[in-house]
Amino acid sequence: MLRTKPAGGAARGTAGGDRLVSIGSVLNQLRDEFPEVTISKIRFLESEGLVEPRRTASGYRKFSPEDVERLAQVLRMQRDHYLPLKVIREQLDALERGDPPAHRSQSTPDGIYQPGEDPEREGPTAARVGRSELLAAAEITEDELATWESYGLITSAADGAYDAQSVTVAKLVAHLGRFGLEPRHLRAMKAAADREAGLVEQVVAPLRRHRNPQTRAHAEATTKELADLSVRLHAALVQTALGVRLR
Repeated sequence: MLRTKPAGGAARGTAGGDRLVSIGSVLNQLRDEFPEVTISKIRFLESEGLVEPRRTASGYRKFSPEDVERLAQVLRMQRDHYLPLKVIREQLDALERGDPPAHRSQSTPDGIYQPGEDPEREGPTAARVGRSELLAAAEITEDELATWESYGLITSAADGAYDAQSVTVAKLVAHLGRFGLEPRHLRAMKAAADREAGLVEQVVAPLRRHRNPQTRAHAEATTKELADLSVRLHAALVQTALGVRLR
């Protein structure tokens, strides 16, 4: 386990200059416990607000012992409890304030977050739903759902139930339909999504085959992170292609 000494009560990212280290040094400290961590991963966690290193006048990142320990906590919570980054950030911030961890209700008694129980979702989209519930949640007809299924836009599990993402997809497809976009127009999006999922699987496959059980468990957190990055990249590329600037 990573060990760092307290910095005499200094706030995160405000330790004295002689205690600050480079991102390469942080990587070396973390790799004993987290062999899969990379500099790109650390930068990603910074971009998501999980850590706030100081910057030199030249723009180089400098991390305090508290930053390094916080990063280790984030990686453990991802690896051991499969927590989404938003939940991790809120729990760590709450602990720093001395408050109870946020979204405690989203975890089982042993503290493991249940995938699919998104704290931002409400109603039937927070769990698996039946066909009639999906129709009601998305406000669509049976004929519309059957058509979308024929195009592969929505699929059900073997027991006929649908997951939260199926409800989200149904709502989005219905919304796009109001602009005249039909299921046949969306086949290219589905094909692109399948290719992106294939790329993620290629990256995660070695982690799932790893002998270390912790590394195999980390594969699920890595899958989610790569999926999030893929979605953000796709959105940025579409906005760039359209020349759209969101304000």
